[in-house]
Amino acid sequence: MTGTTSGPGSGAEFSDSAANALLPVPEHQRTSKVSHQFWIWAGANIAPINWVLGALGIKLGLSLSDVVLALVLGNTIGMVLFGFFVLMGQSTGVTQMVLARSAFGLRGANLPAIIQGVISAGWCAINTWIVLDLCLALLRHVGIEGGFGMKIAIVLGVMLLQTVLAARGFKSIATFEKYTVPVTILVLIAMTIAAFTSLPVNWQHTGNLEGIARLSALSTVMTAIGIGWGITWFAYAADYSRFVPKSESKVKLYASSVLGQFIPVVWLGVLGACLATISHTVDPGQLIVDSYGTLAIPVLLLVLHGPVATNILNIYSCTLCAQTIGWKAARSTIAILVGVVATAFTIYLVREGDFAHSLDMWLAGLVTWVAPWASIMLMHYYVIKKQKIDVDALFDDPATSTRLPSVNWAAITAFLIGIVATWSCEY
Repeated sequence: MTGTTSGPGSGAEFSDSAANALLPVPEHQRTSKVSHQFWIWAGANIAPINWVLGALGIKLGLSLSDVVLALVLGNTIGMVLFGFFVLMGQSTGVTQMVLARSAFGLRGANLPAIIQGVISAGWCAINTWIVLDLCLALLRHVGIEGGFGMKIAIVLGVMLLQTVLAARGFKSIATFEKYTVPVTILVLIAMTIAAFTSLPVNWQHTGNLEGIARLSALSTVMTAIGIGWGITWFAYAADYSRFVPKSESKVKLYASSVLGQFIPVVWLGVLGACLATISHTVDPGQLIVDSYGTLAIPVLLLVLHGPVATNILNIYSCTLCAQTIGWKAARSTIAILVGVVATAFTIYLVREGDFAHSLDMWLAGLVTWVAPWASIMLMHYYVIKKQKIDVDALFDDPATSTRLPSVNWAAITAFLIGIVATWSCEY
């Protein structure tokens, strides 16, 4: 597929040929605006999981002010670092995992690419599964009853939409986020106004924890939806910012991407914490239906939008990881395969609820790999290479390249040791 590139909303068709081959996106094909990056990252984070995680702090016994502090401080740290990975994509024009070849070696980068690919595919299933009970609860509120069959229908509909969008490529993703996220923000504004004006939010809610127990709960919230939440997006950042022209202001790109993450995560987290002072639950169905029964339909649309907006990034980045490790199939073909596998896996999770909860915790634990990987990438890119990457060398033949090693064992060793250390400190 060849041709010229036009940015989202320009009216012309975007050519994904460079992306399909994992080649650097040429400057004349980079027409994504800074504002597009804001909508992409905002859409990915307007998801039910964020208000559920916000409610977690209240459930653990923290005060409302403690939860707000953890959310703001944690996300400030996590998102500030996220912005530096966004700038890598704009500067080099390559995906995050291809860029990792510079630090880990031409074949060594396959290790983080495989981990990222598996986890992003797993999250695609989890993100779809996690909203099903909430959808049924909202549908029941408007008189529509459903059980296992209804869940399967929702899974198939959501998976079909997000697979098609991801298979079509960056233009479809950016356009979807650009036109749907403002609508979900309006729903979120209505929810927030309803919560703060007509619901008995306990603004003076005090927790029952002190000392070490309070610090432990604070660190849990900060990890779940603070620093840890921002860290999980590091491995995706350059996949989308590589379409931003170098002529665009780095400061504006940095700020737009960071705010696109920070605003919805903190907003939804605080809203979830406020709702939890009323219902004292973290169950998404009960939490939302109890508080927003009169807004059931618009809230349902927001809930369904959440996994789609997040999973189109998961599927798209998963396909890029597959190509990084040498899959020769077209990216769109890989996206369809990922969608089919994720659909089957989600249906299995619907039948095996206990296993799904365990898998959710397991996947959350696996994100610990990002911390050492990100540390290596930041040091390599900004300190060792001083932002001067030989992009052409990233595509050398590993067997004959003289510019990059096949495997950088120093980076691989540091990466593996870092995973063990991070996992140990997680507990």
